[in-house]
Formats: sequence, C-alpha cells, structure tokens
Amino acid sequence: MEDVVTHEEDWKSCFAELGPGLVLFARQFVRSIADAEDIVQDAFVRFWRKQRSANEPPSPGFCVASRGLLYATVRSVALDLLRRDARRARREATASADMEQITEPQFDFDDGSQRALAAAIDLLPVEQREVLVMKIWNELTFAEIASALSISQNTAASRYRYALAAMKKNF
Repeated sequence: MEDVVTHEEDWKSCFAELGPGLVLFARQFVRSIADAEDIVQDAFVRFWRKQRSANEPPSPGFCVASRGLLYATVRSVALDLLRRDARRARREATASADMEQITEPQFDFDDGSQRALAAAIDLLPVEQREVLVMKIWNELTFAEIASALSISQNTAASRYRYALAAMKKNF
C-alpha cells in the first residue's frame, strides 16, 4: 500500500513540475485554457495508465526522463480533439444543409410572378434568405431572429435589408 502512495506522490510532483509547460504547449492547439488543461489531464491519465499497465514503478527522475513522451502524448491528445471537433463540425454542417432543403418555403405557383419571386428568393445567400423568411412569412421580430440565429439584432436587420435590396434588383 505504501508503494501506491509513493507512486501517486511521484505522479503528483511530476504533474506539478511539468503541468504548466504542458498546458502552454497544449494551448497552441486549442482556443481556450480550459481545453488545454483538459488535454494535459487526459494525457497524464493515458500516460499513467500505460506506465501502470507495464507494472513499472516510477524510477527516481522518471519525470524528467518521461518529459518527451508526455509532450508527445499531449500532442496526440490535442490532435485527436481537433479531429473529433472537425468531424463533428462536418456532421453538423451536413445536417444543417439537409434541414435547409427541408425547411425552404413552398410556393403555390398560380402565375408567373410567384415563380419569379421564388426564383429571386433562391438567388439570395442562405443568411439573407433565412432572415427574410423568418421576418416575412413567420412574422418574427429582429430580436427573435437574432436569438434563433445567435446573431445580433443589427445583423439580423442588415441581412433583411440586404435581402430586400437584392429582391428589388432580381425581381
């Protein structure tokens, strides 16, 4: 039991010694200090488990000797996180694109003017189109639109103005 306590103390002192430098290194890969700290913690846990599974008690000076491996582990964990985030962003973009196709307004084409209106709306950039549809067909306020799209009210109003200007030009 005393060996376990001694090993844990060795790991804690190693973490205290190398942790700040590893966090600074991890910070190069991510935007926030919290993410960098999470990466370092995950790297230490992975490294500790790997050493423990090898049944090797830490030798004196193992912290300094393991410094290169710890930096490599931090780099690996950070790159895994970046790849995972990139995959999630691609999935979300695909889902968002699928939803755009599903939620586009449907028009009852009684005459040529409605067809021209639908064509003009289709020419708008997605950001302007969604604001226009939310404002005109769903009668949302700019505050509600801003909240739904996670943008400012001024941005929502600007996109609406740009959409109307483009509609005048194209219709």
